[in-house]
Amino acid sequence: MDRREFISEINGMLKLVRTEYGLTQEKMADVLGISKKSLVESEKGRRPLGWTETVAFVSVFSQSRILQNQYGGELSDMVAALAFEDMEIKYPPTMGGKIWWKTVAAEGEFRVQQNIVSKHYRLLDGSNCRVMSSFDFDEIRREMECHAKG
Repeated sequence: MDRREFISEINGMLKLVRTEYGLTQEKMADVLGISKKSLVESEKGRRPLGWTETVAFVSVFSQSRILQNQYGGELSDMVAALAFEDMEIKYPPTMGGKIWWKTVAAEGEFRVQQNIVSKHYRLLDGSNCRVMSSFDFDEIRREMECHAKG
């Protein structure tokens, strides 16, 4: 999945989440900082949200059951994977992935986990610190092998 695909999927859930929260189009537009006309156009599929609007939407509505069920829990990790694509950054510790994650590979103290719903991957070190996230398993595996060798 890339940003464009993610934005397209989120666009298709705008009205569902708005309804879930009991918001009018006017109130939802105000929450997102866009015009009501832009929201209506986005809900009808005529105007895709931009990246910033999409990130704002999933952040503000992070507790949405619709979004959590669609993507396997909190979306912040998935958004980070898309935002930091092709970048090296230092992530803070995680809780180790008790619910939405399964370990799919391990080497030394490092392990690769895959989100069971969204299917994106993350590489964790022995302290449950995220080393990186990506939708590309081979990229994650190469990074794990590199870190495991020291």
